[in-house]
Amino acid sequence: MASHIVGYPRMGPKRELKFALESFWDKKSSAEDLQKVAADLRSAIWKQMADAGIKYIPSNTFSYYDQVLDATSMLGAVPPRYGWDGGEIRFDTYFSMARGNASVPAMEMTKWFDTNYHFIVPELGPDVNFSYASHKAVDEYKEAKSLGVDTVPVLVGPVSYLLLSKPAKGVEKTFSLLSLLPKILPIYKEVISELKAAGASWIQFDEPTLVLDLDSHQLQAFTAAYADLESALSGLNVLIETYFADLTTEAYKTLVGLKGVTAYGLDLVRGTQTIDLVKAGFPEGKYLFAGVVDGRNIWANDLASSLSTLQQLEAIVGKDKLVVSTSCSLLHTAVDLVNETKLDDEIKSWLAFAAQKVVEVNALAKALAGQKDEAFFAANAAAQSSRKSSPRVTNEAVQKAAAALKGSDHRRATNVSARLDAQQKKLNLPVLPTTTIGSFPQTLELRRVRREFKANKISEDDYIKAIKEEIKKVVDLQEELDIDVLVHGEPERNDMVEYFGEQLSGFAFTVNGWVQSYGSRCVKPPIIYGDVSRPKPMTVFWSSTAQSMTQRPMKGMLTGPVTILNWSFVRNDQPRFETCYQIALAIKDEVEDLEKAGINVIQIDEAALREGLPLRKSEHAFYLKWAVHSFRITNCGVQDTTQIHTHMCYSNFNDIIHSIIDMDADVITIENSRSDEKLLSVFREGVKYGAGIGPGVYDIHSPRIPSTEEIADRINKMLAVLETNILWVNPDCGLKTRKYAEVKPALNNMVAAAKLLRTQLASAK
Repeated sequence: MASHIVGYPRMGPKRELKFALESFWDKKSSAEDLQKVAADLRSAIWKQMADAGIKYIPSNTFSYYDQVLDATSMLGAVPPRYGWDGGEIRFDTYFSMARGNASVPAMEMTKWFDTNYHFIVPELGPDVNFSYASHKAVDEYKEAKSLGVDTVPVLVGPVSYLLLSKPAKGVEKTFSLLSLLPKILPIYKEVISELKAAGASWIQFDEPTLVLDLDSHQLQAFTAAYADLESALSGLNVLIETYFADLTTEAYKTLVGLKGVTAYGLDLVRGTQTIDLVKAGFPEGKYLFAGVVDGRNIWANDLASSLSTLQQLEAIVGKDKLVVSTSCSLLHTAVDLVNETKLDDEIKSWLAFAAQKVVEVNALAKALAGQKDEAFFAANAAAQSSRKSSPRVTNEAVQKAAAALKGSDHRRATNVSARLDAQQKKLNLPVLPTTTIGSFPQTLELRRVRREFKANKISEDDYIKAIKEEIKKVVDLQEELDIDVLVHGEPERNDMVEYFGEQLSGFAFTVNGWVQSYGSRCVKPPIIYGDVSRPKPMTVFWSSTAQSMTQRPMKGMLTGPVTILNWSFVRNDQPRFETCYQIALAIKDEVEDLEKAGINVIQIDEAALREGLPLRKSEHAFYLKWAVHSFRITNCGVQDTTQIHTHMCYSNFNDIIHSIIDMDADVITIENSRSDEKLLSVFREGVKYGAGIGPGVYDIHSPRIPSTEEIADRINKMLAVLETNILWVNPDCGLKTRKYAEVKPALNNMVAAAKLLRTQLASAK
């Protein structure tokens, strides 16, 4: 019985690629140095899978930034502003598209389906001259082969590539991206031809958009694309991989009817109903790559349950046509549990990271073939039982409090217009008030202080002194820049979710459980294993300390319940909304303590609210109801004069704007600049928004410093569709990933732009 892995984490067990990328970007190392680190990581990954007994090992799932940008490079679809003049795409062009450069901004970045991973959105139009401009897929296949590993090269499928793209600036929004299919398929054929010549026997096309709500025209594009590729694919085994949700009946029919396709990869973890489609009919002689091992969470697989599912499938598709697989790429999980030295043995026994999931896949394949490792399965069963019965998982008081939430919608007593009037009397802010999103640059010295405190190398007194000094520096800088509503810069936090999880019960933490978010950015998601509560205040000391350093309003900075949920590895033994309500109650306690401490502006970030939106439209309403309700629970008890902010970033918000309004925040700051001001279109189309709103005026994920004139132009575009008295001026997101040499001039220009427009507005009266 064969086994398969959809994809594997790229960063390395100790984030080796992250540090190599950042060293290269900072011009401290060469392209050759970066390539050497990458080659060593790829080699180790392939060897690990081969040693574990995996038959179908992927290649070309490694990326220096993201796999969609790799596909853009392969197709030569470089926007003209990057000055690419043809030939093989090199790092300078590749990273300019991803990060921008001194003269031009980056391409838009958005969330990869409903994950916390991001991709660079292709910008396409009728005039794009596609060409075969990156041979990465072929090069990596050959590289693996030279190491003695025959891999399955993986490409982003042609239809998903186009469906994930957007019309370039200046191209009509009604332009059909799928009309470009005849232009990109010849390049796919070139790649396929080279892979065949190099000796490939299998090829994997990732077509995850098949799980979305697609119309008949979009589904027909899949049929047309693979019919066109059929002769080029002749002689190859072709796997079409789908993941993240169920397929609709129509999508399933389209998938199994594709010409020239040998195998179908299905997510049977999140696609819980897809198995019914397989039972109702599966094409004879084809392979089913059954994704029964969860690629998006860190819980050990219930091997007995998975084996039972596989045995049912085996009876349908045939013994030699069933391949055990992961539900999706393991990119979305941590790398290796072996590196976790501080997790206690009980919790550790409940977990499986990428390396352990590879072993699980192979163990299931062997068991299905009659070579069951009885000791391995017995240990797994014992761990499953331990997790179900452990007293540390359940807190009756928390469950009662969460159950009592039913029956109320937890709205503030006064409408937002009256609240804003009361807040303005208290805060006395100018027109177009300026603020930032929360974090300031995390310097090497600051990281050293936190690291040494965690390692007990410095005392708590020394740590508090160092953090206070950093807060004072950030406060003084904001006052010098004349920002209106200040933040303390979050120097005590390495990560916005990890920081809160460390102080809430029901959470566990890893030492090296890093997961890639985008580029070199890695996060270390907390593990929610039990009922959640707040034993004591989490941020009140630092916010009060910061407020004592200034007469200006200081924002209390919190992460919202939906974002904590969506950016954690969440327990899978109860519905997600129940866990979210528990977190909401914990954050509510913190909000009310901040208010009592004299903090008049409190930001409750819900950066990931849109990210958790189910991929199926039929499931949107239920998710948005409990997600928005969870946010309102956090602040329903504060006074009218306490201003509640929230922040959202790097997703498409236009389709949930009414739910955002229903959150009933006093002010929302929201990503806008990197997505070509897509957000503003909803207001042009007549959506009325009465609360404060700060669409980001510049992109913080790029090192580029925008001019005062550029920012003023953005603000003017906002003023064309939003009332002056509700508009705020702020960056797109937090500043922790930037350097002070970039932050100071950018914020200086932002404040100057706000002041310029205040003067113009005053003189126009």
